[in-house]
Amino acid sequence: MIYQKRKQDCTASTTDRSKVALLAIIAAVAIALTVPSQAAPDVDQQADEPDYFNMSIEDLMRVNVGTVYSASKYGQKVSEAPSSVTVITADDIQKHGYRTFADIMRSIPGFYTTYDRNYTYLGVRGFGRPGDYNSRILILIDGYRTNENVYGATYIGGAFLLDVDLIERVEIVRGPGSSLYGSSAFFAVINIITKAGRDIDGIELAAAAADNQTYKQRYTYGKQFAGGADLLLSFSDYHSRGDKLYFDEFDAAATNYGIARHADNEKHYNVFSKLIYGDFTVQGAFVWRQKRIPTAPWGTVFNDNRTRTRDKTGFLSVKYEHDFDGKLGVMARAYYGAYHYDGRYIYPEPYVNYDYAQGHWMGTELRFTKRLGKRHKLIWGGEWQTDLQQDQGNYDIYGIYLDDERESEHWGIFLQDEYQATDKLTVVAGARRDVYWGKAATNPRLAVIYKLARKSTLKLLYGEAFRAANVYEKYYGDGGWSQKGNPGLSPETIKTYEAVLEHDIHDNLRGTASVFMYEIEDLITATTDPDDGLSVFQNIDEVKARGFELGIDGKAKNGVRTRASYSFVKTENQQTHKKLGNSPQDMAKLNIIAPIIKDKLFAAVELQHVGERETLTSHHADAFLLANLTIFGKNIAKNLDASFTVYNLFDKTYGDPGFSEHTQDVITQNGRSFWAELTYRFK
Repeated sequence: MIYQKRKQDCTASTTDRSKVALLAIIAAVAIALTVPSQAAPDVDQQADEPDYFNMSIEDLMRVNVGTVYSASKYGQKVSEAPSSVTVITADDIQKHGYRTFADIMRSIPGFYTTYDRNYTYLGVRGFGRPGDYNSRILILIDGYRTNENVYGATYIGGAFLLDVDLIERVEIVRGPGSSLYGSSAFFAVINIITKAGRDIDGIELAAAAADNQTYKQRYTYGKQFAGGADLLLSFSDYHSRGDKLYFDEFDAAATNYGIARHADNEKHYNVFSKLIYGDFTVQGAFVWRQKRIPTAPWGTVFNDNRTRTRDKTGFLSVKYEHDFDGKLGVMARAYYGAYHYDGRYIYPEPYVNYDYAQGHWMGTELRFTKRLGKRHKLIWGGEWQTDLQQDQGNYDIYGIYLDDERESEHWGIFLQDEYQATDKLTVVAGARRDVYWGKAATNPRLAVIYKLARKSTLKLLYGEAFRAANVYEKYYGDGGWSQKGNPGLSPETIKTYEAVLEHDIHDNLRGTASVFMYEIEDLITATTDPDDGLSVFQNIDEVKARGFELGIDGKAKNGVRTRASYSFVKTENQQTHKKLGNSPQDMAKLNIIAPIIKDKLFAAVELQHVGERETLTSHHADAFLLANLTIFGKNIAKNLDASFTVYNLFDKTYGDPGFSEHTQDVITQNGRSFWAELTYRFK
């Protein structure tokens, strides 16, 4: 429980340094365990079962996750993808006890999250802009763009569209992706591949409980029928009372001595359906979420649990995909999406302010893939979306301060050529032309992939991307109280240079190393207009970053699976020559899955180190090292799985930077917490 009468000093101590040392020791041991041993083969192994332990990491990835799709919009080996790619599988999710998509992303090299007790924000490679609602990262579900059309937002916490138990794998493609995907593919493209009905093959029920009266239920049905149709239906429900929280910024008698009670409540439910029949896939998803806000943002009344936000979003997609005799691949998709947000903010009586946004959109996507001879592989296509509704409003009992209704449309066309110059050298070149708000943007991509040796690949990568200003940034104004719009905003742009070396150290141990640099121009930033004192978004900042990432991924013959990484990045605002806010300079991740009883019981350890981050007041949120532990039992009884996770095992006190709407400079995060889950399958 986070309940402290005084804010603790989080400055790195001897204990913290010892934990970092422990991280290094465990990593060394894990690597040693991963190196192949000469143990005798298991005589009980079935003859027709793949010999996973003797496969290379590349082969393991092909068996476990298939080919990587998202780097080029068609299947290819990881070593052939013109990007730095990480893949997380359903097995990783299950054995590490991840319960939100944010949990998954925290484990990825170079990524980090910021939680303000309302929404969770995703940072990557030293860039985590306050309050950007993840609009600079494109998140896809089976290729469908989840970013909505008012804030450009996609949610990774409780408001995420999917229950993570329905994820088959996650493909994380680093770097600019606008040459294929258009706006918002600024720092990365993340594609979530969902399970099919055949993966469930019956009825699956799950029940979970955690601290603070937290409960979750999931009901899933999946089946592949004799006629070939494959159906998956799922419903999940989550409710948490939330923690009792202390904020020393409100430590006074008039504000309950800084204690917020019953103000951290969260509840949400998810619905997901997927039907596959022949070349057609029809799927839909919907999430409804309500979160009470304990931090008293925007000057609201502290310890009043009526302040809350509600979000609901959903989509329906119909996709046709066919490969004509291996010569021409065609994909066509039509979709409809909707989003609604409403916020209730409690100020001193009788003032209650209401804020809302409403969006509806529909669109189409068409893509062709064709091989020309033995050397060329072409992909081309286009997308079109019409935004039927992009409304924003703000009002109270005294009047209406914002009633803005918009419609817009945008489109893009792209072409990419993969040319295999020799058996060792492949060149990928492509570009996309997009039109948003009547302004055009062209973004190229170039990759040179060279096989240095049978087990080594060098990738030299260059790419550009853009993010168009969203409706909120261009048109939100509250009648002169605090914010005004700026319809003249231009897209922000990024150029990224990267070199990636991938090497199979042993058959069961794969290493990666990358160095990168990116430059951002016309960064859209919230500023204060000196003429009227109002907040307004402007294209004023330029950012430059340089860094590197190191990683290993291995699986030993004894079944131990290891992922470890270290990343370093230095980001600087070119106008002020200062370090960018909310930008950790270094991060280290370690994930170990070890069998306790073969094929039955597993222990998973996760260590995450995040470096110091600057706050808006030029102070800092201190570096921290977190440890999570999960015990997972598979078929502990017939068709019954069990999982128990301890998060923040050492009960570390740490915090994330607050944003401009918060009184808190640093927002304290959860201490030690527990999560227990049972899953039963009716076959």
